Amino acid sequence: MDISPYLCTMKQSIMIALTAILLLGCNQNKNMNTLTLTQEWDKTFPKSELVHHSKVTFHNRFGIELAADMYVPKEIPGQGGNDAVKLPAIAVSGPFGAVKEQTAGIYAQHMAERGFLTIAFDPSFTGESGGEPRRMASPDINTEDFLAAVDFLSTHEMVDPERIGIIGICGWGGMAINAAALDPRIKATVTSTMYDMSRVAREGYFGSTDNEAARDAQRQAWASQRTEDYRTGTYKRAGGVVDPLPDDAPWFVKDYHAYYKTPRGYHKRSGNSNDGWNVIGTMSFMNQPLLDMAGEIKTPVLIIHGEKAHSRYFSEGAFTKLKGDNKELMIIPGAVHTDLYDDVAGVIPYDKMEAFFKENL
Repeated sequence: MDISPYLCTMKQSIMIALTAILLLGCNQNKNMNTLTLTQEWDKTFPKSELVHHSKVTFHNRFGIELAADMYVPKEIPGQGGNDAVKLPAIAVSGPFGAVKEQTAGIYAQHMAERGFLTIAFDPSFTGESGGEPRRMASPDINTEDFLAAVDFLSTHEMVDPERIGIIGICGWGGMAINAAALDPRIKATVTSTMYDMSRVAREGYFGSTDNEAARDAQRQAWASQRTEDYRTGTYKRAGGVVDPLPDDAPWFVKDYHAYYKTPRGYHKRSGNSNDGWNVIGTMSFMNQPLLDMAGEIKTPVLIIHGEKAHSRYFSEGAFTKLKGDNKELMIIPGAVHTDLYDDVAGVIPYDKMEAFFKENL
């Protein structure tokens, strides 16, 4: 029996399969590098003359390409001639629903002024970063975003890979603690005005829905919305910060409005400034606790919160989970949650953060 036709057909099939794999690889790489990045300065804060600014991208282990602003100090202590000085580095993200042009960028630029190479990044599904559909959140993927930032910094030619820290703000504070519990490359962690997104999903604000009946009602609402979203082919948005404000709005909602809905903090790519998350975007936080392994973090952690912040109990709760004598809770007298978003109130403890990172990186 002449089997040559079969061998020929087999060879053709193998070649077709290999070509398809190569094309798939090319398309994947292409998709990971097709982010549209705004080149002009479109931040909610002025540009510092003490740092170099540039846009960078990196990918996480899910293949999502992330966009970041990188800030490098213009004056690098100890550098002269052709000496290559490796800098300590910090990755910054948050608040939850914000973009890197807001609070994260403020922190990153300030820390770069103090001698650190920093990046402020948009998490997956947010801002200029990749990921579809937009305005989704995931305890796993968003924790991974911090680890991917560490991947990027660890391999950057200007960075000392043994001196990398992270800052998580608001909801990204919980992600930062989770990342520190998972990745020993993170040598020091700061959280500022943090939210434990798992806890608020399970319990509501101040424990207001911390019972099985309330959680069942929420599960039913999410399930119904998922069916409707799938039927329509769209994702219903939950809405951003309330605007206009009702007269009886809680004071902390008014604080959010004063930041996200005014020139102080508004940004066109920010979900909080506009139409918010998808209704089902944060559902997985209910049964995926972020802070379960916080007690095994061996590296230093500094938790910063405002004395008058409605969210203060999240930081206090997180601090009780941490072990060892290299953990610190810093309460800022008189400060509310959003006072730690920018410099309007003048209470962000940059000196403390600088000393913390310089001691531990």
